[in-house]
Amino acid sequence: MKNEDRSFFIAVRDFLAVYLPKQRCASANTIKSYRDTLNLFIDFLTHEKQMPLDGITFAEYTYQNVMDFLDWLQSSRRCGSSTRNQRLFALKSLVKYAGTRYPEWISLRFELDKVPVQKTENNLIEFIPEDALRAILEQPDPGTKCGMRDLNFMVLMYDTAARDREILDLTVGSLHLNQKYPSVHITGKAGRARIVPIMDKTVEHLRKYLSVFHPAENRRKEDYLFYTVSHGQKHQMSDDNVAKFMAKYANMARTKCISVPERVHPHLFRHARAIHLYRGGMPLPLLSEFMGHASVQTTTIYAYADTEMKRLAIEKVADKSTIPQVENDLPAWQNDEELIKRLYGLK
Repeated sequence: MKNEDRSFFIAVRDFLAVYLPKQRCASANTIKSYRDTLNLFIDFLTHEKQMPLDGITFAEYTYQNVMDFLDWLQSSRRCGSSTRNQRLFALKSLVKYAGTRYPEWISLRFELDKVPVQKTENNLIEFIPEDALRAILEQPDPGTKCGMRDLNFMVLMYDTAARDREILDLTVGSLHLNQKYPSVHITGKAGRARIVPIMDKTVEHLRKYLSVFHPAENRRKEDYLFYTVSHGQKHQMSDDNVAKFMAKYANMARTKCISVPERVHPHLFRHARAIHLYRGGMPLPLLSEFMGHASVQTTTIYAYADTEMKRLAIEKVADKSTIPQVENDLPAWQNDEELIKRLYGLK
């Protein structure tokens, strides 16, 4: 392997293992997202561009290669504009870091600056209607271990309005079920922690779940709350696992409830809880704290998205008896020559 080849892999390793966690203080989720992007780009170069893995260097981080990669993400992997832009930002961050380590690659930063950020559509927030949510939660069989696990995951995700990764990162010690007000300790983006109260029904579900998946005699606080077992070993449950079982239950529920969205994914549960809490009267500042948003401005998307509340508000004020009948009323200025002249500045 040539020196320039080694410098590429050394820079990637230090970028992920030193720069992001220790200098940028990036969260584990951010680092994972950057790692996924770099792996995707390398896979693209090796499989689509037919480049040998041990021959990849920063010389491949060209305008054309990156543009082709981003187009490939959208055409082959069905990524949206937002995901495309996130992948581009990760590549730019690596190149910027590489320039500080290896001056000969500083020019790459200007090369990638030419790659345009794609305009994102301001789509309405999607969420799961209440009848559809009930239909989905009725599908898992709590009499089986997988059914019990999947049901508890979805119930807890909805009740806490947590992100998919936040639920997957929960440990047994994150639950506080024996307090006067049961709650879950959640660690969100940038390491921001929040205490989220949970309903009694959720507590009831979780107690049964713990008795089966984390029996009292060998329960450890540091164990992941939700896990899978492979070759006799427990592993943290993956995002793909969650997406798979949610899609399965949604497809089952859709045969009984037409309100189930065509594509059900974990974040819809978070959106659904936020919309339902907002409809229930929770003020936006409190909802923002509940959701773990860094700014209340982020939370206003749920106020904009709630067309049902807008419809009810319009119906409430649309009483015809309160609307003045003005169809036959003459404008105040009609046939009043003096007023007309004043309006035109003639008097």
